[in-house]
Amino acid sequence: MIELTIKSGVARLVLNRPDKLNALTAQMCRDLLARCLEIEQSNARVVVLSGAGKAFCAGGDIGAWSTLSPETFADHWVRDGHLAFDALARLTVPVIAVLDGHALGGGLELAACADLRIAEEQIKIGQPETGLGIIPGWSGTQRAVRRFGAQVVRRMALLGEVFGAPEGLALGLVDEVVAQGSALMRADEVAQKVLLRGPQATKLTKMLINAADGEDTERVLDALAGRIAAGTSELEEGIAAFHEKRAPNF
Repeated sequence: MIELTIKSGVARLVLNRPDKLNALTAQMCRDLLARCLEIEQSNARVVVLSGAGKAFCAGGDIGAWSTLSPETFADHWVRDGHLAFDALARLTVPVIAVLDGHALGGGLELAACADLRIAEEQIKIGQPETGLGIIPGWSGTQRAVRRFGAQVVRRMALLGEVFGAPEGLALGLVDEVVAQGSALMRADEVAQKVLLRGPQATKLTKMLINAADGEDTERVLDALAGRIAAGTSELEEGIAAFHEKRAPNF
């Protein structure tokens, strides 16, 4: 129920469960993780993330998690969701979220993984979890705070405030508001702008921004340093010395 197509450098990632407002199940989280790995191994240079039907994502499917034991809820539902959402947030190519329907709870947490959020004027954004007696468990109190600021997250998570798209724009929850029915088209236009930029420079810049934002800092630093080390003559000499069973001449 997570569909992926890649064409001309653009990866289209679609939540396809419209009859349930694209509410996420455990299998969808596993599918999302797998699709992110496919994207990283592809020639995609930008991702457009959207939901089928009239909602972007209504969050985690209540029927999928409400009957789980506390241990299963923590060890699998929360953990598996984090693995998928982290993979999306840490893609080395830009991600554009198309909010052409409501983004609530886990849906907002999913949108927070994107680099840009384009919202249609009619949508609503919020974090209703505490009203159900549960917490925002897919980094809604962590990544969301880093992306949007603590005070706006307090208003959503502690008070249950739900914002419309214009309020979301003013608060920094979304980057652009467009007319109903036009978010996907606008996202495609933005994706084309990304394709005009240097692909390696764009990838490296996103990695640096993620590191500055506290997103996967250790892996980003290792990856960037690894690129530098692998591009020197020292690696070639070190590998040659290993195979020839001699001391390297650095």
